Amino acid sequence: MNKLSSTLLLVCTMAIGAFAQKAMPSPPAKAEGKIDGVSVTVDYHQPSAKGRKIMGGLVPYGEVWRTGANATTSIEFSADVKVEGQALAKGKYALFTIPGEDEWTIIFNKTIKWGSYSYSDKDDVLRVKVKPSKTSSMVETFNIAVEGGKVVLKWENTQVAFAVSK
Repeated sequence: MNKLSSTLLLVCTMAIGAFAQKAMPSPPAKAEGKIDGVSVTVDYHQPSAKGRKIMGGLVPYGEVWRTGANATTSIEFSADVKVEGQALAKGKYALFTIPGEDEWTIIFNKTIKWGSYSYSDKDDVLRVKVKPSKTSSMVETFNIAVEGGKVVLKWENTQVAFAVSK
């Protein structure tokens, strides 16, 4: 193969790879921030509503949700923290939730695998309960952010946050 053919093949391969990444329906995302000097990192995938009913529909109430799409969402703390006042050791955890109309359960689990299919509550390290609220406007794409002293999840018309402190 000559140099021109090799270069053309390389450019085409890179273009196809870039296109494949952009076409992912639920792309990967990362939320990062510091709370009381502790680094908080959340790796997740962002599904979009696409006209569907999300809370109580696509994401059923009362069932364990992987809190995003594709791979299990993970959350990592660089030091020991308190979540909603309860102790949680430094480390990386799977972040699951059980959404409800009036209350959500936030779950920190020690097993990080694909989706929620292999979820087992025996691997839960911590569970906390929080109240959801309504967003000020429609949130098309699922979003997690580290804001102030909280980790905030938003999608459709629902927002839920849990407090983190040192």
